[in-house]
Amino acid sequence: EVQLQASGGGLVQAGGSLRLSCAASGFTFDDYSIGWFRQAPGKKRQGVSCIDRRDGQQYYSDSVKGRFAISSDNALNMLYLEMTSLEPEDTAVYYCAAERVPPYSDCPFVSEFGSRGQGTLVTVSS
Repeated sequence: EVQLQASGGGLVQAGGSLRLSCAASGFTFDDYSIGWFRQAPGKKRQGVSCIDRRDGQQYYSDSVKGRFAISSDNALNMLYLEMTSLEPEDTAVYYCAAERVPPYSDCPFVSEFGSRGQGTLVTVSS
């Protein structure tokens, strides 16, 4: 059974940084695309970043490109999201997600990945 648990959220001032972690179990990273999406109150899910299972390429949404960095430690089954230069618009619950089946595992679909964990709240104050 695929299990994902995000952590590391919190309250930070605009311009600050946070590092999110996702503990994964029940699957092999090499077989899945893994990534992050977020959902702000009253808004749709938004894909944030992803690592493509086919070639390891990293995907970032335009809104976070240059500010966020995704990484993984396959030996530990951990996924990370380093967030810098945070803006109030980044306030949301952040979820880690995984998907094995193509084409649904394509990174632009990260907000729709079939396996998702409990989210972690990031609040950026102005």
